Amino acid sequence: MKILSNKINLQILHEDNHIIVVNKRVGDIVQGDKTGDKPLSDVVKEYIKDKYNKPGDVFLGVIHRLDRPTTGIVVFARTSKALTRMNELFSNRETKKTYWAVVKNKPQEATAKLVHFLKRNEKNNTSKAHLKEVPDSKVASLDYTVFKELNNYVALEINLHTGRHHQIRAQLSAIGSPIKGDLKYGFDRSNPDGGIHLHARKLSFVHPVTKENITIVAPTPDETIWNAL
Repeated sequence: MKILSNKINLQILHEDNHIIVVNKRVGDIVQGDKTGDKPLSDVVKEYIKDKYNKPGDVFLGVIHRLDRPTTGIVVFARTSKALTRMNELFSNRETKKTYWAVVKNKPQEATAKLVHFLKRNEKNNTSKAHLKEVPDSKVASLDYTVFKELNNYVALEINLHTGRHHQIRAQLSAIGSPIKGDLKYGFDRSNPDGGIHLHARKLSFVHPVTKENITIVAPTPDETIWNAL
């Protein structure tokens, strides 16, 4: 059973006056959506309000998102200045994002670069990866390396070069290696907690205010297959 984040169990990976970084759990939504479920952004606001005894509304800027069934690093801005600068870092691809994924079918190559053209389907909230450009598609690029083989699964380390909708999920599915638990992209059964084995493992960037080089690593969920890595 998934345990959603609340202000008491929030996993803080980094915190200063300008940004706060948390380790997202399976099922957390980063920002409010049509489900009406409480978003992670509200949980973090409550945490800041309580910890620093802040009166009134707490400012918190959402910089990027992770899909609801995935886990790992999410960065929020605590000031408008940090939000503007972090948005620029993400949009200009001046961050380095590393993901871990567990798949059932080992890719043909142990290390490879994948380039596809992703076309989003708004109706069913998926993206399809094409080898050639199609109307309304966007180029998507990543590289992966197989870093561990388990009895029934293979673990990949993935570096993203672009940030498209469901990019890793769609691209791995396109090469016949859908992520464990990802029914939407061709895996044969769901995970018990409703999540998928995709984790935003590491993020490196230059701090928006102090200009320090920051590298953050998120522990994987406490679960049998993740623990085997």
